[in-house]
Amino acid sequence: MGDWGFLSGLLDKVQSHSTVIGKIWMVVLFLFRIMVLGAGAESVWGDEQSGFICNTLQPGCENVCYDWTFPISHIRFWVMQIIFVSTPTLVYLGHAVHIIHAENKMRERLLSPGGTRRLKEPKYTDEKGKVKIKGSLLGSYLTQLVVKIIIESAFIVGQYYLYGFVMVPMFACSKTPCPFTVECYMSRPTEKTIFIIFMLVVACVSLLLNVMEVFYLLCTRVKCGSSPRSHKITSAENPASLSGPRWTTTDEALKQNKMNIELESIGGSLDGAKEEKRLLS
Repeated sequence: MGDWGFLSGLLDKVQSHSTVIGKIWMVVLFLFRIMVLGAGAESVWGDEQSGFICNTLQPGCENVCYDWTFPISHIRFWVMQIIFVSTPTLVYLGHAVHIIHAENKMRERLLSPGGTRRLKEPKYTDEKGKVKIKGSLLGSYLTQLVVKIIIESAFIVGQYYLYGFVMVPMFACSKTPCPFTVECYMSRPTEKTIFIIFMLVVACVSLLLNVMEVFYLLCTRVKCGSSPRSHKITSAENPASLSGPRWTTTDEALKQNKMNIELESIGGSLDGAKEEKRLLS
């Protein structure tokens, strides 16, 4: 695992500049690819060439058949896959670090005397240094995701055409300098098949996470999934929303009627008193 320390340290810095799905992708990369490859691959594939035996004593035939069967070792193939898949993420990290450094200097100039007159303010980071994925940084992030999807897919297809996904116990080889078609046998084919399928599933999960992250960014940043704002329609097509007087409830109507009756009785008594006074005069 010491060989992966430098790459792991760089990739660990990306977590603070990525989305939630990007953090999950990073965990999958660390735990199920780098750690499993470093801890279990050597024990499974350590006898890959020494355990490859052909039923011939012809010098060089066994080496030629091994090279024909495995153009590149599975271990080296997966190491190349991890490095190539991680490279776009490291390029994005360089872009993000450059932006953070530039905006930190900009913030220092704004806080300096006379800096408040400057109109340009930090756009991609806040006071705590947290990156906001938008603008050119969003374009950079989406670009590295698309490149990772292409590279991951290419390695999955390449592995299928190079070896397939199942290790058969016996290979027939007729390459020169073999005098005839010989049978070559591999050690522990079942265990190697399980390991190949595991690495294939992890690669497919990583590919799916990258695709999900692309849609997540498009839906959240471009707001394609946001619901339209509610607005009032004051037209004949929606008469229920037309502005008009509020209808009172039953209790309010009863109270209003009671007050009207009392007012009428008071008004009637006042009119009677006025009429009586007129007659007496």
